[in-house]
Amino acid sequence: MSEYGGAAGMPPRNSARENSEAEARRRAFAELLGEFRRTAVLVPLGEEPGPDGERGLLTADWGGIRFILAFSNEQALARYARARDAYRREWAYQTVLGARLLDVAVPAAGVPCGVALDCADGVDGMVFPPVRGLVPEAAAVDRDEDEGDAA
Repeated sequence: MSEYGGAAGMPPRNSARENSEAEARRRAFAELLGEFRRTAVLVPLGEEPGPDGERGLLTADWGGIRFILAFSNEQALARYARARDAYRREWAYQTVLGARLLDVAVPAAGVPCGVALDCADGVDGMVFPPVRGLVPEAAAVDRDEDEGDAA
């Protein structure tokens, strides 16, 4: 052990600096999440009908999780269409509050589901996975199964 308390002269893993950086990242994400929940986003309609016979929301499956695709504006949707080489077709969409996507659409999917915002924009895009604190507890993949059964 070194004077820092860690092995081989390395500072301990949970240093005050690391904790404050992690807390700053949590605060920044909470601000982004709050902004998303208050913002109306564009959600394209998929080609397949939803459970009620109407066209469902456009989704993509990745890693065993379904993501509803949402876009902050028409330009972001156009970048997605261009990336898919589908910019010549008409893109019907609905305008939906982010909170409604997370609180209503995600649980209604019936499978693990999150929201991908501006997914054609690389690091400028955002993913809201189906985890506690983002989606209702019953729709979260990280919920305690015993708690879910008791509820």
